[in-house]
Amino acid sequence: MLKRYIGDKSFYRRVMAIAIPIILQNLMTNFVSMLDNVMVGQLSTAQISAVTIANNNLLFIFNLCLFGGAAGAGIFTTQFYGSGDLEGIRYTFRFKLLICLALSALGAAVFLTASEPLIELYLQGEGDPALAAEILYYGKQYLFIMMLGMIPFAISNTYASTLRECGHATVPMVASLAATGVNLSLNYVLIFGHLGFPAMGVAGAAIATVIARYAECVILIVWTHANPKKNPYIRGIYKSFYIPGHLLKTVTRKGMPLLLNECIWSFGIAILNQCYSVCHLDVVPALSISTTIYNLTAVVFRSFGNTSGILVGQLLGAGKAKEEIRDYTRKLFALCIASGVAFGLLTLVLSGIFPKIYNTTGSVQQLAMYLIMISASTMPAQAYIFPVYFIMRAGGKTMSTFFFDCGIIWAVSIPIAFTLSRLPAPSIILIFILTNLVDVLKCVIGYFMIKQDSWIQNLTR
Repeated sequence: MLKRYIGDKSFYRRVMAIAIPIILQNLMTNFVSMLDNVMVGQLSTAQISAVTIANNNLLFIFNLCLFGGAAGAGIFTTQFYGSGDLEGIRYTFRFKLLICLALSALGAAVFLTASEPLIELYLQGEGDPALAAEILYYGKQYLFIMMLGMIPFAISNTYASTLRECGHATVPMVASLAATGVNLSLNYVLIFGHLGFPAMGVAGAAIATVIARYAECVILIVWTHANPKKNPYIRGIYKSFYIPGHLLKTVTRKGMPLLLNECIWSFGIAILNQCYSVCHLDVVPALSISTTIYNLTAVVFRSFGNTSGILVGQLLGAGKAKEEIRDYTRKLFALCIASGVAFGLLTLVLSGIFPKIYNTTGSVQQLAMYLIMISASTMPAQAYIFPVYFIMRAGGKTMSTFFFDCGIIWAVSIPIAFTLSRLPAPSIILIFILTNLVDVLKCVIGYFMIKQDSWIQNLTR
């Protein structure tokens, strides 16, 4: 029984070679994001609320749309790499770059024309009208500056995802670490006004993030093109933007559900957050605190989930036997669930400590503690959901992942949150518990999806 779920040394060496750079990259990114959040949290409740609305809702949708746009082609990149098809990798790289740049232009147009009404959606709860007006002011200021970093973020996403899919996960990690170092240093200088700079508050936080994104983009581009032996597909990548019609059609057909999934799912999360915010203005900063610590402690099982998709995609592209792929899958699930249990317990321990770091009211701190405890309790279930999504995606079952990810949040979570949030004196605790318990339902559905072998298919053929 243990051999079915616990791998040998070669298995864990292969997993960790991909997972550790991804974990370190995401850990540092989320750690600096946490420090950024804590620094802004020292300013005022209004400023942390403004950054939360802009980052966790509006920019969150844009970021996930970019990831979704690249993910469809990424399925093919992983399998092309497994089969040694360099020309195929070039085509998928071009597809990613074009769609990410197009999404950046669309995102900028939306934020330029509709930032105020979008931010006001999250200011409907009970509370001080003056506080709501202050949050709106800071939210617009932060969002407009962050728009300057959309293009480099799109280009970085193209390069980093391709490098990871081709076995070079360390380079995106190093670029991300360098960028987070830049971000953290500039946050300290620009938010609080050190080294002769004026104290710029949320504007300083946004400027620091934009500069860091340019730094990450430059590092990724320079390393990739300076090492053509390690990245042979990069030779002639910009000689044209030609993509064969049959491949373009196939990538679009397989990738469009992933793009729609990320867009619609992120819209769903934004709507859930809006439903939560209707309960009271305290919910916005409390949710920011809860989300910050959750993102940090969930890094490991999320990264293992991502690694699962990469490894399974490479095995499929290499034409490995079904039994070998099933064996890898079982052991990857066991690893993800074990990490979910461990970090769920760690998050419970931190739930009463972390909110006290913030310069906010006692009621916000207490509410944040309850939200953290609820999130921690469902981490093992979420740790199972992540590899389901990435493994199904690696096998090209993008419509299945669409319904698995989007269908449940829109059919179950949002109706629950919307209905309960519109009742007299709505309870954020009750709503948050019920919407998090939906992950248990997703685990059951995911189990039956993986049990079927229809996702085991070689797309390069």
